[in-house]
Amino acid sequence: MIHQNLTTKQQVRILPQQIQLLNLFHLSTLELEHRIQQELEENPLLEELKPEDAAVLDKSEAVQEFADYEEFMYDDIPDYKTEYANYFSGEEIPERPIVQSFDFRQQLKAQIHLVLTCSKKLEYANYVIDSLSENGMLEIPLSSLAEDMSFKFNTWMEEEDILPLLYAIQNLDPAGVGARDIKESLVLQLKRQNVNRPDVHAALKLVEYHFTDLKNRQLEKIKDGLNLDEDELKIVLELIASFPLYPISVRSEDPPGKNYIIPDFIISVDGEDIEVSLAKQRSTSLFINQNWMDAVKSQCTKQDKATGQYLKSKLQSAEWFVSAIQQRESTMLKVMRTIVKWQYDYFREGDILLLKPMILKNIAQEVGVDISTVSRITSNKYASTPFGNILLKDLFSEGLANQEGEVISNKIVQSALEEAIAQEDKGSPLTDHQLAVILAKKGYKIARRTVAKYRELLRIPTAQMRALWG
Repeated sequence: MIHQNLTTKQQVRILPQQIQLLNLFHLSTLELEHRIQQELEENPLLEELKPEDAAVLDKSEAVQEFADYEEFMYDDIPDYKTEYANYFSGEEIPERPIVQSFDFRQQLKAQIHLVLTCSKKLEYANYVIDSLSENGMLEIPLSSLAEDMSFKFNTWMEEEDILPLLYAIQNLDPAGVGARDIKESLVLQLKRQNVNRPDVHAALKLVEYHFTDLKNRQLEKIKDGLNLDEDELKIVLELIASFPLYPISVRSEDPPGKNYIIPDFIISVDGEDIEVSLAKQRSTSLFINQNWMDAVKSQCTKQDKATGQYLKSKLQSAEWFVSAIQQRESTMLKVMRTIVKWQYDYFREGDILLLKPMILKNIAQEVGVDISTVSRITSNKYASTPFGNILLKDLFSEGLANQEGEVISNKIVQSALEEAIAQEDKGSPLTDHQLAVILAKKGYKIARRTVAKYRELLRIPTAQMRALWG
């Protein structure tokens, strides 16, 4: 029997333009430049004011700079520069050679290109490779990576869609690349060995099934579980210790400038004032070529509806894009100025001890935007400060109370934890309980499990692992 029911339900739908705007919020300065160039190529109504065009406009309004002949003849170029240039012609000036640097990501992309034939999967795999940390590990949760890739490629992606790509990357060289933790890194490296060898087979079983026992240094439990004697266990442990914890080691001989950071914000301190500006403002250089559109419209007849519809759609697209860039820059400045206001003391001095607890919700409420908007604006973006470039995500931290009752940032505690571990005896590393006692003496009274949590966030192994690899 057929029945009709009337129900009421609420649904939240995001318009395509809203998704595109969120994508623009997430882009870094370099990615935004690529997006703008793509839009300029696809939309004939959108134009860009070139720097040389602006220079011509400024030149016509320039004020005479030199008052007399002496000022005209004087310049600020040091003599040594002109003397040095006189020894060489313009074509023979020696250039400083660029040191070749090691980039494991480019090598991985060259390898994965031989494995994957689908161009779309290859594009996804390259994104995963770019998401690897400097030590070759995938430290981003798959859920967060799936969300980022969904916005990047305008298609919904799940963790199950990324896993096959990750497994393909883990089969590349060097062994262990793409591992999500130290355990998986060791397993991947051991599987590249001859697993029929007794020591390799035992080491693989130890890491796969007794890794927690290894971290807690429960050697008797490992010997009973693997049926090994003292000498056999020593051989197995020496084999495991021969493998690096991370597949890629950050080498000191690599040039320091191999990874260039392009800041998104410029923060300058002038006395008591802190100025915030965008590193590159793009909204002022984009405009709609109305003259070109009027000329085309005048040549179109009323019967030519297809041309009129094409121009109308391109005009709407250009207007939305310019407005979206303006909204992006306006929101970015509001968020950054609020962050600077919240962390005023830190930006004035550059001392991490002055960093205050701050979460995304604090900034979102003060700016009047959603938390996800603040998250996307601060994601993968840097600010240039008088004390160096800083990653905006590093400014956000939870708070905890010290012995004086003052709420401090957990970044301060993590910094103290790193300092304590750096000063420990490498032959007898400090346990989490001992570290908790040391931090308590410094005024940071936290539990042992909190020390373990911060240590894992800092990618520092346990005391047993540090002793094994010491």
